[in-house]
Amino acid sequence: MPSVLLLEAVCIFLVAGVTPSLPLQEVHVSKETIGKISAASKMMWCSAAMDVLFLIDGSHSIGKGSFERAKHFAITVCDALDINPERVRVGAFQFSSVPRLEFPLDSLSTQQEVKAKLKRMVFKGGRTETGLALKYLLHRGFPGGRNVSVPHVLIIITDGRSQGHVALPAKQLQERGVTVFAVGVRFPRWEELHTLASEPREQHVLMAEQVEDATNGFFSTLSSSAICASASPDCEVQPHPCEHKTLEVVRELAGNAPCWRGSRGNDGVLAALCPFSSWKRVFLTHPATCYRTICPAPTLSLECRADVLFLLASSAGMTPEGFLRAKAFVRSFVQASLDEDSRARVGVAWYSRELELAVPVGEYQDVPDLVRSLEAIPFSGGATLTGSALRQVAERGFGSATWTGQDRPHRVVVLLTESGTQDEVAGPARHARARGLLLLGVGSEAVRAELEEITGSPEHVMVYADPQDLVSQVPELQGKLCSRPRPGCQAPSLDLVFVLDASASVGPENFVQMQGFVRSCTLQFDVNPDVTQIGLVVYGSQVQTAFRLDTHVTRAAVLRAMSQAPYLGGVGSAGTALLHIYDKVMTVQRGARPGVPKAVVVLTGGRGAEDAVVPIQKLRDDGISVLIVGVGPVLGEALRRLAGPRDTLIHVAAYADLRFHRDALIEWLCGEAKRPVNLCKPSPCMNEGSCVLRNGSYRCECQQGWEGPHCETPVVWAILGLLLMNLKCERPAATGKGCSRKLGCGGPEGRCSQGTWLPLAACRSAAAGTSPATTEKAGGPRTLKGHLAQHRVLSALGS
Repeated sequence: MPSVLLLEAVCIFLVAGVTPSLPLQEVHVSKETIGKISAASKMMWCSAAMDVLFLIDGSHSIGKGSFERAKHFAITVCDALDINPERVRVGAFQFSSVPRLEFPLDSLSTQQEVKAKLKRMVFKGGRTETGLALKYLLHRGFPGGRNVSVPHVLIIITDGRSQGHVALPAKQLQERGVTVFAVGVRFPRWEELHTLASEPREQHVLMAEQVEDATNGFFSTLSSSAICASASPDCEVQPHPCEHKTLEVVRELAGNAPCWRGSRGNDGVLAALCPFSSWKRVFLTHPATCYRTICPAPTLSLECRADVLFLLASSAGMTPEGFLRAKAFVRSFVQASLDEDSRARVGVAWYSRELELAVPVGEYQDVPDLVRSLEAIPFSGGATLTGSALRQVAERGFGSATWTGQDRPHRVVVLLTESGTQDEVAGPARHARARGLLLLGVGSEAVRAELEEITGSPEHVMVYADPQDLVSQVPELQGKLCSRPRPGCQAPSLDLVFVLDASASVGPENFVQMQGFVRSCTLQFDVNPDVTQIGLVVYGSQVQTAFRLDTHVTRAAVLRAMSQAPYLGGVGSAGTALLHIYDKVMTVQRGARPGVPKAVVVLTGGRGAEDAVVPIQKLRDDGISVLIVGVGPVLGEALRRLAGPRDTLIHVAAYADLRFHRDALIEWLCGEAKRPVNLCKPSPCMNEGSCVLRNGSYRCECQQGWEGPHCETPVVWAILGLLLMNLKCERPAATGKGCSRKLGCGGPEGRCSQGTWLPLAACRSAAAGTSPATTEKAGGPRTLKGHLAQHRVLSALGS
């Protein structure tokens, strides 16, 4: 029997418990930035013409759970794609041992159809033959795809554990112009994902399990390559340090075990000690850089440039205890919010009968110096004259320095009081706000109503029920101070239509910039049927209503629809577009609301505006405000002629500079939204009805054949009722009026002299020279005039 060397090796498997939710990709940023990334991912939208093919791993190595998460990622991406045959087409493959076509690119034409088909995909199982699937695409191409005139995007969702070679077919696909994204699932092998992905690889490798982050990364890369527009002009793609993790089985030397020669037992001979290994699962970390789109948060940090004046009531109604609480609040605020690098400056004033500036804004050496000055302020007692204090603050509370443009700091007055005023405050408060001061109120529940009147908004008031809770208001005040109020309209309602020049003189790239601009403006409005309605018209080779005022009832829906607005090319006519708005957009039939302020904003490069003078005046005469935004280095004479009253022309030097004029546009719209409205301009009455003002309201006088509050209802229903009743007319011998034949019989001798059939009662009334109302089962009381109108409609329908 030959000698045999036996190894007594103990193979130990240390299987670490893995939490399913453990992040396998971590972006090393603050929680605030993660929130911005998440928010930006919800704003993503792509309507460019491109073919997107999902290649989803359905092998046993990822399992059914990860397969479902891969589907979820694909569906989330589709939520932000404008899927239709002319723009984004989507198809899907599932691969394991062999590739399987789930649906080609040209088979489904809507987002809903694509998402439903993805949801119905069934896990196959099998080997992970990624290379075989790539070779299939190399030989067959994108099934149902278009030619190379549109970008081809391949999204491979896999764990990167292929059982074949993938580098060569992936490279060949990229050489053919296919953009390849490699998206990991389960515990991916990142090296293979990088091999699959296009250059730059870090921008084309994602993790499907973190859906919002992966969606953001996907669209960030597309926007960087100019395939899709960014979420908003204010958003930008930024690099961030991140880590990719995966779970691998590694071999480690565990020790030595005896090796025996011969059979183990009495005949065995101990030869030596032999090494043995153990296996365990460990997390491997790969440092990387992740590129994500960041959008500005709605609020700023206290690093904003702000001048803040705390105005403390020091009257008898405040009480010494309340005054001490107010000073403690200010002390807590400045100690928590200010440092030597802060761009905010603080001042403190107090009042009872008169205003006293204890610390002028910014006139202190450091925070301790400011606190010492604060502590030295005495309690005075006396009357509470808040109105007088507000007027003095507006005049001299911030010194005499003048600021312009971007250098002007945000000026805020924070009023702290627990005592009701003994003078009038509404006028002084309006005066202070008119001078550009933001008024914030902090006080007890007892003065809430007064603070809301002073600040002009409940959102600018912070109240406390228990005096001990006052200091807890500091974080809320921090947010309100540095969140410069968005210039969005606070008017009760507005019907707003944007008009975009989509002609060849603008060009597709500039048209995209205009789309981004109107999207950023839309973010300033509360879009819903009761507040702001927004419509969009584009013009070029033709005039097209992209969507009506009443089409979309949420801001998100409006934003997406704006991204879908078509670029038309051709020669544009601003005059034709304005007439289109007058006839087919700003009407009750098309969703405009009676009695609601109406505004039109036209964005144009200037060409094709020569014929717009008369149409724009027609709109203005009908009570519709029109603002022209002209883009170009020189403002043409044609645009100058369109300028109307109240600064209705904005000149922008270049399309890239549009974003700098957003606030001016919103401010103008706010002003127009608050102007008095003529309820009959434009007329809410349809079908040539006449609008008549009456006692602060209006009524519509309808033409014959129409009825309803806006003359919107034809009276055919009453005519049909008359026909069904088969009423007769009789011919009175004395007058020769009336009809002797049944309704519907026709013939010269059977038609009334008025040119219409009359019911029996009406014939008798005509003979008697009266027009009493008759009661019909189908329609209730009607006059002779009403019956005539009904029958004329019937005659018109019959002809």
